[in-house]
Amino acid sequence: MSTQTQDTKIAARLRALHADIAAGRIADVFADYYADDIRMQENTDAPCVGLAANLEREKAWLDGIAEWRSFELLSFAVHGDVSFAETEYAYRTKDGQDVHAVQTARAIWKDGKIVDERFYHA
Repeated sequence: MSTQTQDTKIAARLRALHADIAAGRIADVFADYYADDIRMQENTDAPCVGLAANLEREKAWLDGIAEWRSFELLSFAVHGDVSFAETEYAYRTKDGQDVHAVQTARAIWKDGKIVDERFYHA
């Protein structure tokens, strides 16, 4: 497969992933976009490995959210099997804290699914 074709396929998957997140299907994206052996890492924290472990971690985080306010894909780039996506989002926690964040995620793709993802945020 040419790099351009691969870039186009990954870009389409990346857009679809972020559209699903923006539509509130955050926990549902795991089966469609992540490999069984996914490795996810927040900044310099130790990575979380495996689809089930990452889904459990995500659901625990979502349990603390009272209201999802916004999510937007600001920009992205794809080259080969690597993508970078800059997103901005806001939500209110169940304890009343308003959260607004901008983050960048680097993802490595294989066979249309993410096998390694690292999030960079302050």
